[in-house]
Amino acid sequence: MSLQTILAVSALFTAVSGLYFHIGETEKKCFIEEIPDETMVVGRYKVHIFDKNVNDYVPTVQGLGMHVEIKDHDSKIIMSRTYASEGRFTFTSAMAGEHTICLHSNSSAWFSSGQLRVHLDIQVGEHAVDYQQIQAKDKLSELQLRIRQLLDQVEQITKEQNYQRYREERFRQTSESTNQRVLWWSISQTLILLVTGFWQMRHLKSFFEAKKLV
Repeated sequence: MSLQTILAVSALFTAVSGLYFHIGETEKKCFIEEIPDETMVVGRYKVHIFDKNVNDYVPTVQGLGMHVEIKDHDSKIIMSRTYASEGRFTFTSAMAGEHTICLHSNSSAWFSSGQLRVHLDIQVGEHAVDYQQIQAKDKLSELQLRIRQLLDQVEQITKEQNYQRYREERFRQTSESTNQRVLWWSISQTLILLVTGFWQMRHLKSFFEAKKLV
């Protein structure tokens, strides 16, 4: 596999998502990320509060933070922790599947000034790795660092492919189960119609015999 092919495919299978959203008092915002197993996820966020005096969003004051809760596809809590108004959270997926990332304010005392705007950036896979820090820590050359990046990208591609096969298998099982249920439902309907028709014929025959029409 050529270097260009590896880079092109890795760009498809690795994920980086940045967005911002508004949140009100006691409101919780949740996001779903499909993550392969044993994949590191890094989330960075920054909270601003609406200031009516300047009619714009400004950095929040001390005391206001965000509570981050992460669940796997079985609704098992992987992480639940309160951070400051600007921070970074990290976790590694133990199982492949949909992971739910929820954020909400740790206090409602600050909402008298207005709603919050949260900037959130979620990085999945090798994009979550700080290679500059690794280079400085392990004293790697540019070539060694580039090889390390390529190896991580190939490993991430393998994980994504395994996850896609897992999803395909689950979809196939669901389709087969649905088709089987539809088949049995059709057979049941046919049997009900046959039994009903037989009962109606017997009833009509008894009626005609009682009236001496046959």
